[in-house]
Order: sequence, then structure tokens, then C-alpha cells
Amino acid sequence: MTKSNLNRAAVAALVDHTLLRPAATRADAAAAVGEAADLGVYSVCLSPSMLPIDTGPLTTCVVAGFPSGKHHSLVKAAEARFAVENGAQEVDMVIDVGAAVAGNYDEVFADVLTVREGVGADTVLKVIVESAVLLETIGDDGLAAVCRKAVDGGADFVKTSTGFHPSGGASVHAVRVMRDTVGPSIGVKASGGIRTAEFAAELIEAGASRLGLSGSRAVLNGFAE
Repeated sequence: MTKSNLNRAAVAALVDHTLLRPAATRADAAAAVGEAADLGVYSVCLSPSMLPIDTGPLTTCVVAGFPSGKHHSLVKAAEARFAVENGAQEVDMVIDVGAAVAGNYDEVFADVLTVREGVGADTVLKVIVESAVLLETIGDDGLAAVCRKAVDGGADFVKTSTGFHPSGGASVHAVRVMRDTVGPSIGVKASGGIRTAEFAAELIEAGASRLGLSGSRAVLNGFAE
């Protein structure tokens, strides 16, 4: 799939319109919901402190253990469960990236499983692995191993990045590795540094089935109606 055969509506249906700035206010969150509705995207992704919030027909997504992933697994699970109880339908959790870098993949599995048990089977769980860090430190095989452990722990999606790590955000290579690893039945969310329609199209072509965008309008404006 290339940019030439993607249209704005098709791409919008893959977008989590994201507001995770530390200084964001409730008014900013309400504005993000309004913009997301106007753009026709799939969901709005917010910090859990913004809940409860009326997102109308949009899916409500929140983050857990964000952005460092260094919270105890039980804390992540409690945060995620609270969010679900307050209206979240999807949770994007951050793994302990250091555990992954050290090759402690069973800790990644346990982390994900704990959050899965906290939110129950009906909540969509996306697992942020900070793919740029993993590719830099443990390579393609390490990234693949972490994705497999995330899926074993109950992930519905594996997700590239928080967008806050200095190593970088999404890359076409990371998405390809992740898609090849998890197969067609698990989602791959690309996020972090996606600012143009061209890059978004490349990521979709590589296998991304969801995009996390903070500048959604600018990206979508690059696609034909």
C-alpha cells in the first residue's frame, strides 16, 4: 500500500489523535477531542488524569506507565484499571525498556500480563516497546523477541514508541520487523515523529495498522480526499 492508493478517510480511520504533553490542561484535552471528531479519526489518546472525558463516538485511549515504563507492574495495572473504570477502551502501556535491553524478556512478559489482568479481556492493550532503543542496543532479533513476549502476555498491538525518548520514534524498519514478528492477527502501531503524509504512507505500507499522531491534521491534509 502506497500513498497513491491511500485516501484521507482511510488513513484517518487508523489514527489515534494524541495529546500527551505534560503541561496539557483539561481544556486542551477537550479541544483535542473536538479536533479528533472534526478530523474523523479512530480515537483520541490522552493522559489518564484527563478522565473521565466525553469523547462521543470516538474510542477513548489512554497511556499507562508513561513515558518511562519504570513504574512497578502493579502500579501500571492499577493506573490502567482506573482508566478503564473511567471510560478508557484502549490502553497503551510502556514496558520496562531496561529489562528488554538486558535481555530479561520474561520480565517484559510479566509486565504485560500484569496489565492485561488489570484491565480484563475486553480492553484493547497496546504495548510500547521503544523500538529505536531496542534496535540500537539489541538489534532486530531483540526487538522481535520483545514483541513476541508482549503478545504472549496479552498484547493486542505492539507499538513503536512513546515519542518522548531521545533515541527517536517510529521507523519503517522497526515497523517491518514488528509486523513480520507478530503476523497479521496482532496490530502494529507506529508513533513518534510522524509529521508528513509521505512518512505515514511508508509506515502503513510497512505494516502499521494504527498511527499515533499529535499533528494529525497536517498529516491527513497530505492525502487526497
